Amino acid sequence: MEFNHYQDEAKRTLFGNEQVLTNLTLGVANEAGQVVDLVQRYTFQGRTLDKEKLTHELGDTLWYLSQIAEWANIDFEEVAQQNLAELNQRYPDPQHAKWE
Repeated sequence: MEFNHYQDEAKRTLFGNEQVLTNLTLGVANEAGQVVDLVQRYTFQGRTLDKEKLTHELGDTLWYLSQIAEWANIDFEEVAQQNLAELNQRYPDPQHAKWE
């Protein structure tokens, strides 16, 4: 799936009023916090990483991010492409990625 297609499909569920950007921003912070909580419990409390719940929370975070971009009239595909270009510039040698 392409990011712009996701963004376009997801916007049909966007509801709000004049405070929509504030709602979206608070929502992305909340959902990212839930991702952090799952990882923190896994890392520091020895709990099993619930991949189904993590996938759900990542999806919720993705929705909020796509709708912030939608509100600002930014193609989500452009966000992804620009981010990859920055990562490739920052880390030109993929063998030196820190998470490997």
